[in-house]
Amino acid sequence: MTLRTINAMASRGERFACLTAYDATMARLLERAGVHVLLVGDTAAEVVLGFPRTFHMPLEVSLALTAAVKRGAPGTVVMGDMPFLSYHASDAEAIRNAGRYLTEGLADIVKLEVDASFAPLVGQMARAGIPVCAHVGSRPQLAALTGGYGSAGRTAAEAERIVADAVAMERAGAVMLLVEAVPDEVTQRILASTRVPLIGIGAGTRCHGQVLVVQDLLGMSDQTPRFAAPAAALGDAIVSAGREWVRRVASGEIGGERYRMRAGEAERFGAAGPGAPEVKPASDPVAGR
Repeated sequence: MTLRTINAMASRGERFACLTAYDATMARLLERAGVHVLLVGDTAAEVVLGFPRTFHMPLEVSLALTAAVKRGAPGTVVMGDMPFLSYHASDAEAIRNAGRYLTEGLADIVKLEVDASFAPLVGQMARAGIPVCAHVGSRPQLAALTGGYGSAGRTAAEAERIVADAVAMERAGAVMLLVEAVPDEVTQRILASTRVPLIGIGAGTRCHGQVLVVQDLLGMSDQTPRFAAPAAALGDAIVSAGREWVRRVASGEIGGERYRMRAGEAERFGAAGPGAPEVKPASDPVAGR
């Protein structure tokens, strides 16, 4: 699976699937499932690091997670999500950081949250050989300005601006677009006005590809976005498994196979001195004193 493959799928009208991933284990499983694109999103700031907003994502951590995902899913397109302030201070710094995603992060493409004013930067990245996915519509990294996350393009004027942003990004050299949290009419206009593959999240069903935060898909989020329909209930399953482990430990029935000493070694070891005192199960009233 490569960017060329994704382009061919979009040209044929075949939809491609995208999910976030933040570690090699999840990446390996999602590649086995046939997911075409893995986005190492700045949502890791929330779901991995426990911060309240995505703009808390550290660049160095993002690079490490991106490389981990690519090592776990070497046959899948991996997209590195450039975090807040990693491409805003200067064009030179932005290009260096984007290049690090390809070299250190092993990414196939980088994603930037942008509007039309970023066209010169995207153009420079394209000239440097850095594939860019331009994220338009609702832009979570602007949450400090807006007071939180929300939808975009719900007025005609705002919708026109988002379409203009998408067109400007394609003209600047972006090889892929992502649009977030917009009405279907906005998505349709972007599709009619551009030719590169378009990924949607909360943007209707017409996009070439669809992305979700994997925790939302797996039922691991306490609050699921309105556009996400969980396909599993792993959150409940993990809680249940954790409770079962607590019970096993308390009862001394942890399961599995024990290691055993070689023949004759236990007797030699026992002759060296007394063993450790036995720990009674927590359910024993005496052990609770």
